[in-house]
Amino acid sequence: MAVRIYTSKEIQKIMDSGSIAFDTHMLLKSHLRPGISTAELDKIATDYIISKGGKPGFLGLYGYPACLCTSVNERVVHGLPKQEVVLKEGDMISIDLGVLYGGFYSDTAWTWPIGNVSSEAKKLITVTQQCLFRGIAAAVPGNRIGAIGEAVQTHAESNGFSVVRSLVGHGVGKAMHEEPQVPNYGRKKDGVKIRPGMVLAIEPMINQGTYEVITEPDKWTISTKDGKLSAHFEHTVAISANGPVIATLPKGAEVNVFELMAS
Repeated sequence: MAVRIYTSKEIQKIMDSGSIAFDTHMLLKSHLRPGISTAELDKIATDYIISKGGKPGFLGLYGYPACLCTSVNERVVHGLPKQEVVLKEGDMISIDLGVLYGGFYSDTAWTWPIGNVSSEAKKLITVTQQCLFRGIAAAVPGNRIGAIGEAVQTHAESNGFSVVRSLVGHGVGKAMHEEPQVPNYGRKKDGVKIRPGMVLAIEPMINQGTYEVITEPDKWTISTKDGKLSAHFEHTVAISANGPVIATLPKGAEVNVFELMAS
């Protein structure tokens, strides 16, 4: 399948979808506390997205049974929300969600600390979010997709962390998953050339230990092979002639997760 190039009107619709996705994350942030279950978070997100005229982008996608992917601690991605999974002090949770609105998808993930987390967890969360913004900064017309991965990998590994290899970012827009694939590792000379009108879901998945992962018995949840922590951040990014525009942040501003938790 060829890489889709979106018009400015279509990109505005993706931005509208992304605005709902961002607001959903901010609503979930206000509910994050020890004692809440991931199933409760899933219902909060579902109800909110529907109230805004959207549809949960993940629900039913490839048979996925929930609105959110809620991945706690060593879970990398695709963690199933469950009533029995209750957050506790010191946990970290990656929440990945998609929104379908007006016929267009957005896709975005944040990793949040629950109460006071360890210094290593705080560093992992911070570096992973930095990796995302470094990857976004490399997503300029004329660069190749590999420039995004090189930027992410360089920052992650220079801080002592590893980059998941078996899961990658992707194009997004009329479908949740489109071409091109956007690896979080590689070399800037590799991959297709980035052009205005492309829309990319850039999503570093960074591990404390090995980059190797395993699939849990539920056939959805993917965890680190060594049981060490993992963090995940993602934004939907439209490529303009002047560079990347983040669809899943208000006005494209960088927002630090710890500043948000403190506010």
